[in-house]
Amino acid sequence: MNVNRTVRIIAGFFIMLSLLLAHVSGQVDMTHVSWLWFTAFVGANLFQSGFTRFCPLEGILKRLGIPEGC
Repeated sequence: MNVNRTVRIIAGFFIMLSLLLAHVSGQVDMTHVSWLWFTAFVGANLFQSGFTRFCPLEGILKRLGIPEGC
């Protein structure tokens, strides 16, 4: 596990946790379709990509010719 993968896991976890806490406290209603589901998708994708090394956006950017690394 490297720093990049760990950052993805932690970032995804905190996005999903913030949505969960907002829903539980009654500030957000995740039972209805809203733009917050897009946020949930991004958080879940970040989280899973830290474990699986699969990120759809990474593949799209590579196909567009964006170079890897710094």
